[in-house]
Amino acid sequence: MDSEVARDRALDAAEKLFYGRGIHSVGMDDIRSTSGLSLKRLYQLFPAKEQLVEAYLERRDVAWRQRLATHVDRCTDPRERILSVFDWLRLWFLEPDFRGCAWINSYGELGATSPRVLAQVRAHKEAFRAYVAGLVADAELPEPLGGQLCLLAEGAMVTAGIEGSAEPAVQAGLAAGLLLEAYR
Repeated sequence: MDSEVARDRALDAAEKLFYGRGIHSVGMDDIRSTSGLSLKRLYQLFPAKEQLVEAYLERRDVAWRQRLATHVDRCTDPRERILSVFDWLRLWFLEPDFRGCAWINSYGELGATSPRVLAQVRAHKEAFRAYVAGLVADAELPEPLGGQLCLLAEGAMVTAGIEGSAEPAVQAGLAAGLLLEAYR
């Protein structure tokens, strides 16, 4: 099996297990069983579990941001594009395997001890902030609104992960709408 296929299988298993059960509760044997790869092959691809976690977060970031952008790009009105972020969050929170934000969860488990994980978390959150700031700029709204909207979105992610509900996205979206009106 070529390295790219093996790497994808390892990352598919890591995503399923790390996101579903948490990083600390998943060992490399679990990844081996789920991926069908040998431990030797896993360690050739990822010499340490931390490197596998880093690669999982990196790959998930690309997919997550692509899904968000695809949803937002369905709107043409700049203000509606901003509000569609919260609609997308609601849809994400309704997914049957939703377990909160993978980066917040990873930070909670490893952020204090893993510089690699901390770097991935910070990069993801910065990319999200930059994306929202771009939406705000496109709508010709004041720059501080971007940070305010991100705080609403991040709070919704944490609350939805804890409550197991999509309602936080609805509430955050309503608050975002009020902010947009206030800046009008």
